[in-house]
Amino acid sequence: MNILKALLIVLVIHYSGFAQDLTIPPKKYIDSIKIENSIARINSNYPLSDQKNRKQWEFLKKHSDEFTTNILDTSKWYENNPKWKGRPPTYFHPSNVSIENDELVIRVNQHQNEKLPKNFTHTTGFIKSKEKFLYGYFEASLKLMDAPWVSGFWMTNVGKDWWTEIDICENAPGLTYNRNDLNSNLHVFRAPKGKGDVKNHFSRTKKYYFPQELQQDYHVWGLEWTPEFIRFYIDGILFREAKNTHWHQPLEININCESNKWFGALPDDNRLNGEYHVQYVRIWKKK
Repeated sequence: MNILKALLIVLVIHYSGFAQDLTIPPKKYIDSIKIENSIARINSNYPLSDQKNRKQWEFLKKHSDEFTTNILDTSKWYENNPKWKGRPPTYFHPSNVSIENDELVIRVNQHQNEKLPKNFTHTTGFIKSKEKFLYGYFEASLKLMDAPWVSGFWMTNVGKDWWTEIDICENAPGLTYNRNDLNSNLHVFRAPKGKGDVKNHFSRTKKYYFPQELQQDYHVWGLEWTPEFIRFYIDGILFREAKNTHWHQPLEININCESNKWFGALPDDNRLNGEYHVQYVRIWKKK
């Protein structure tokens, strides 16, 4: 842990002025991930963290996707976000989403010469599940974009009276000072009476140190979501457990890239060749 503390001091000194300009919150790592504890996959029938299926998971093949079709399966996914056009300056556009070599690939600025709405200068991709899920195990194998964009695998459902969110993967390792950041976020924006009665947004955010550069290879992100607990995994390693106090709303699955000043992830016209790769999305429920 002494090495980790020294690294934090160097990062804070080196990036403090830049971070303040972009309103990036200071780094405060909760812990470091012990990658030597990663799990070797025996089969694809069960979550990576539970290869012997001790918790009795049932695979939901109908809603999972190995991305082996030539085009996006629109029986499972919206090819864009029907509820959100993007956070300026980046607009969500379906031209940035494709299926290639049995993977989902998200790029940026594939919209050619199409004129964008006011305040938008760049585009990236977003797909959203057509099904909503309440509890279960959600897993995806991801290679994050090596460019200044946030790569996301997350769940939310925005309603008039109820809006919650679970961020399974929300990282921007294409920026040097974020390469080892493993973020874990839980949000409640509003909730009705009987479900928490929340009127003002709150979040429970934790940041972990990952001893490899996250954008260099594929990693498996997992979420175990039960009525009692929310557990976050990477490569089969449990790195965070939270008591489930408010997350009892059916949620949609989101996969996207986006610009986000809180991560320092703002469009750079010299780095528009990044790619976000998704090998699969698999979903289980308890038997």
